[in-house]
Amino acid sequence: MALTDTTSAAPLTLSKVLAAPFRAIGNGFVSLIENNSRIQQVDRLNALTDAQLAARGLKREDIVQHVFRDYMHL
Repeated sequence: MALTDTTSAAPLTLSKVLAAPFRAIGNGFVSLIENNSRIQQVDRLNALTDAQLAARGLKREDIVQHVFRDYMHL
């Protein structure tokens, strides 16, 4: 019996090698942002209905300003 592997990895090109560190850094930033507790709070508030937001004294367009209020001085 013989086993033949017909799959092969995509060829490694110079552009892929040069782009790899930047792709890794970008993926790291995305991970940091997605795991930020403030972003998660924005997502939770966005999931509420307008009536639920009103009960908390918020409007949908004010969610980001509310969550980042200590950073945003408008």
